[in-house]
Amino acid sequence: MKQFILSIGFILFLSATIFAQPKQEFRAVWVATVVNIDWPSKKGLSTEAQQKEITDILDMHKKLGMNAIILQVRPTADAFYQSELEPWSQYLTGTQGQAPNPFYDPLEFWIIESHKRGMELHAWLNPYRVAMKPDDPLSTTHIAFQHPDWIVKYGEKLYFDPGIPETRLFVTRVVKDIVSRYDLDAIHLDDYFYPYPLKDAFPDTTSFSLFNRGFLPEDIGDWRRENVDICIKMLNDSIKATKPWVKFGISPFGVWRNIADDPQGSDTKAGATNYDDLYANIIKWQQEGWIDYCLPQLYWRIGHPLVDFTLLANWWKNHAYGRAMYIGHAPYKIDANSKTKEWTEPDQLPKQIKVLRNIPEINGSAFYSSKWFKGNLLGFQDSLKLNYFKSPAIIPAMPWLDNTPPQHIAQLKRSGKKVKWETFAATSEMDKPWQYVIYINEVGQTFDAENSDFIHSIVKSKEIKFQKINRKKKKYEVRISVLDRLSNESRISEPVQLKL
Repeated sequence: MKQFILSIGFILFLSATIFAQPKQEFRAVWVATVVNIDWPSKKGLSTEAQQKEITDILDMHKKLGMNAIILQVRPTADAFYQSELEPWSQYLTGTQGQAPNPFYDPLEFWIIESHKRGMELHAWLNPYRVAMKPDDPLSTTHIAFQHPDWIVKYGEKLYFDPGIPETRLFVTRVVKDIVSRYDLDAIHLDDYFYPYPLKDAFPDTTSFSLFNRGFLPEDIGDWRRENVDICIKMLNDSIKATKPWVKFGISPFGVWRNIADDPQGSDTKAGATNYDDLYANIIKWQQEGWIDYCLPQLYWRIGHPLVDFTLLANWWKNHAYGRAMYIGHAPYKIDANSKTKEWTEPDQLPKQIKVLRNIPEINGSAFYSSKWFKGNLLGFQDSLKLNYFKSPAIIPAMPWLDNTPPQHIAQLKRSGKKVKWETFAATSEMDKPWQYVIYINEVGQTFDAENSDFIHSIVKSKEIKFQKINRKKKKYEVRISVLDRLSNESRISEPVQLKL
C-alpha cells in the first residue's frame, strides 16, 4: 500500500494562534465548469491536459486546507460524465455530445483524485438551465428535441419549465442516475431555481393553466414555490432511497426575504430574494428535513449598509433547524484596486471566518471560486495555510443520517518511523472505515482529543511514515481513530511511541 510520508514539523511547537481552530469544519471550494470558469480552462483541451488541471486544482486546495470540492457536473442540461440521459458538455471538447478522446470519465476521475487526497466530492447540478444562449448548438440527442414543450426561453437563456411535472421527474432521473453510478459524497444545487427576474414575467402561463393544482392566477408565486418544493422533496427522497449516505445540499442566494416583506426576514434591503424572486423557500426545506446542509452565498462585506455579512450570518444561524449550516464567501471580490475599500483590505475574508467561528450553529465555509486562488488574494492563501486552516479538519458529522461510530482500529504497530494499523470488517457501507485521523503529541504533553492542534493528518491509507523532526530526537505519541464516510469518529487508539 502506498505510504504517506508526511511532515509533522508544523505541529511540534504548538503556538498560540489568533483563536483555536474547530476540530470539525466544512472547508470547500466551488469549481465552476459553465463557460469554462474554473475547469477546464478552455474547451478542447486534451485528456492529459484536462487531467493535469484537475490534479493541480486538487493539490492547490489540499495545500490550502480544504476538505471538499463542489464540482459543477451538469451546468446546462449536459454532462461532465458518461450519461444516457444527457449529452457530453460542450465545455469539455467544444462540441456538445462529443466525448473526451482518449476517453475518460471526468466525474469519476475527480472523485477518485479527491478521495485519494481525503477530500469529499459534491456533484453540483443546475436543475432547470438548458442553454446559456438560445442559439447554442445542442446535441441531436438532447432532451430539448424530444420534449420541446418542456423548454421556455427567458431573456437570453433556455430553461426547463419547473411547472411541468415531467421536468421535475426528468431532473430526478438525472440525479438518481448520478448517485447510483458514482461514489460521490453529496448532490449540490446552487441558487438557480426559477431564474433571476427580468423585465418580463417568466413565460409559464401555459403550464399554469394545465397544472395549477387549484392555485388562482393571483397566487402564481405560491404555485411556483410549491413546484420547487415538490422537486426538492423528490430529489431528497430519491437520493436517500438510492444511497442513504449521500448528502443533499443547497447553496441559496444570501437573502431569504427582507424584513420589509416578512417579519421573519432579515433586516436587509436586498434587490432580489430567494422566496420572492427565485421561488425557493429554503427555510421550509430545512424545517422539513428535505436537505442536509444549507450553504447561503453571503458575497457581501462586513458592514455593508444594505446586506451586512455579519447580520446575515446571524440570521441564517437561527434557521438551521437541526441541519448543517455553512456559509459561502466571495474571494473573487478581493482586489487591491476595488472601489470598495473593504475588498482592498487583506483581512476581509479572515474577519468573516472569525465571525463564523463565533457562531456555534455554523460549521464551515465555501469559497467562490477555484480560479481566484491562483491569483493575488492579498495574502489570503497564506492566512489559510499558516493560520485559519493550519490543522486538518474533519467534515462535520450529520447525525440525522447516521450517528453510529465505526469500529476502532483493530491493531496498531510501529516499525521505526512507520506506523501501521488494521481494521475490523464491516458489512454496511455506512459502517466501513473511510478515513483515519492521525493524532500526535510530544511525550509529557497532555493530549486533548478535541484540540485540533493535535491532528497531524487525515488519511486514506492504513499506514503512515513520519519524517525526522530535528537533530535532537524526542519521543512522540501517535494515536489513530477511524472515520466512517459520514464523519462519525471511532474511539481513539492507545498511543504508540516514536523517536523523531
